[in-house]
Amino acid sequence: MKKALFLALACLALLGGTVQAGQTCSENPPTAETLQKAFRLALKTRDALEASGAEVALIGRVGQDLSKYRLRYSHLGFAWRDHPQGRWLVVHELNQCGTAVSDLFNEGLANFFLDDLFAWEAMIVVPGEEMQKKIAASLREGRFVRLHEPSYNMLAYPFSTRYQNSNQWALEVVADAVGPGPLSGRAEAQQWLKANGYAPTTLEIPAMTRLGGRMFRANIAFDDHPSERRWAGQIDTVTVESVFAFVAARDPASKRVLVRLN
Repeated sequence: MKKALFLALACLALLGGTVQAGQTCSENPPTAETLQKAFRLALKTRDALEASGAEVALIGRVGQDLSKYRLRYSHLGFAWRDHPQGRWLVVHELNQCGTAVSDLFNEGLANFFLDDLFAWEAMIVVPGEEMQKKIAASLREGRFVRLHEPSYNMLAYPFSTRYQNSNQWALEVVADAVGPGPLSGRAEAQQWLKANGYAPTTLEIPAMTRLGGRMFRANIAFDDHPSERRWAGQIDTVTVESVFAFVAARDPASKRVLVRLN
């Protein structure tokens, strides 16, 4: 009985934060198997975070199959050990239900993984101690809020403030945290990223695919991209992999930890 109660409390702690945020718009509730896997992955991820000794880490999940673009992880957030609402909550930007609007959420690890994942896997990137302290300070002070743009575009151009995707928000928070003091806003964060070697991912997307996406998906737009790149089918955007690569280049002390269900 005591063991069952302990497990139930542990599961509640892993949900944390805003319980509904991050779930899909499907009318069908998560299956028992999906819930079980989400909690198992959350427990393994929490254990890995605890073992790392980190104060804050970046965490990526495999929400969809992006293999045709040679990408693995689709979505990124900050796992924050000392979040005011609970230990190891994830702070991230989320676009729900395919709309053109996003918001910021604080979620427990289990809820972070309850998003109809393509693969039950997480990649944790633990920055070096100095970068961790700077990102944690940005989170405590709430500076990440002013870097949020609600106009969501899944393929937002990295050097435009017209739209934002969730990985772009995380990248701009990193820029604000590790740059030369708090930046004035998104435009300055993007200038700093460009000047300091951030390289976006270039996706090959032909014209007919772009047209179909723009016509039938509210959360996809291309009008923020430079015309010459767009007409050539070269779509530059912020991906999880490009953020991880930038952190590794800026911070050689950073390390990666793969968490995967057997």
